[in-house]
Amino acid sequence: MHTVAITGSGLYIPPHIITNEELVESYNAYADLYNAEHEAAIASGQREPLPHSNAAFIESASGIKQRYVIEKEGILNPKRLHPYLQERPNDSLSLMAEIAVDAARKALADAGKTPADVDGVICSASNMQRAYPAMAVEIQSALGIEGFGFDMNVACSSATFGIEQAVNAIRSGTARSVLVINPEITSAHQAWLDRDCHFIFGDVCTAVLVERMDKAKPGSWEVLGTKLATVFSNNIRNNFGFMNRSEDAAPEGRDKLFMQEGRKVFKEVCPMAAAHMSTHLESLGLNSANDVRRYWLHQANLSMNQLIAKKLLGSKEFSADVAPIILDEFANTASAGSIIAFHRHNKDLKAGDVGVICSFGAGYSIGSVVVRKH
Repeated sequence: MHTVAITGSGLYIPPHIITNEELVESYNAYADLYNAEHEAAIASGQREPLPHSNAAFIESASGIKQRYVIEKEGILNPKRLHPYLQERPNDSLSLMAEIAVDAARKALADAGKTPADVDGVICSASNMQRAYPAMAVEIQSALGIEGFGFDMNVACSSATFGIEQAVNAIRSGTARSVLVINPEITSAHQAWLDRDCHFIFGDVCTAVLVERMDKAKPGSWEVLGTKLATVFSNNIRNNFGFMNRSEDAAPEGRDKLFMQEGRKVFKEVCPMAAAHMSTHLESLGLNSANDVRRYWLHQANLSMNQLIAKKLLGSKEFSADVAPIILDEFANTASAGSIIAFHRHNKDLKAGDVGVICSFGAGYSIGSVVVRKH
């Protein structure tokens, strides 16, 4: 059995920023149009008017100040409220593969490796651009990697679940190194027309290279252990799928986009995530408060991350140094959030420091990766 390490990370950032103020202006214009169109029904009590959104509330409730998106004109058009994305011919590189290749090349450069050193590609994300052929195989081909590729979808836990599959392949000797890539084009399945969640998501792509420790550069992160858990819940759901047409389901139905019961998610997931990490660390002979230098947590909500960190730290005070926050800049980027936090906030730690990458989301699903710097 081989010792495994995360040796490089990469980040693709889309070209456009949407601030809370821009988003609220667009949404409020949509709400006004809706209320005017249904004025009679609203007056008779048959429909409820749409209330306005508020930029200050968004920041105070979530910690989000802005988000990056691949295309913003369509999102900010109150008569559309979703991005303009061009369909590409089958002989052109797909959009999801394009941003994945960018992040993957950066991860390879960070690790000091080339595609010739890689045996596998795992594309792990909350939604795939198509059913088949697998996005991972297209990415593998575009990078010139010989070996294998496959897709995974465990919603916001896709990255950590993908890392465990890569770790297992390398430990068992079936691969020398594996790229785990998380292209999150959340703007395409975000419900921009829903005031309760229209501000949550942003687009991005992350990648990490997982490889044998004896092939790793100095300063790499040895994987001490991985742990996955799932508990079924409908509190985060998206019903879009290939059976919709055969079910004669409304293609524009609200349930065909991201939906959540936010309060229930907060109440149920926070203790689950904290307990998951504490138990994982204990199994490795580590204490969550005293032995962990940094937590790179899923970036969904500032209050959620603060509460989870406080449960892990016990009497110790929460600080962004111990549990970095990147959602103010990126918003919720689904599976990529904890990897962005790791990518942005791991170089300053010293040899021997222990960290935890943890994601949690729909499923419910929770994945944790405990690492130590060499």
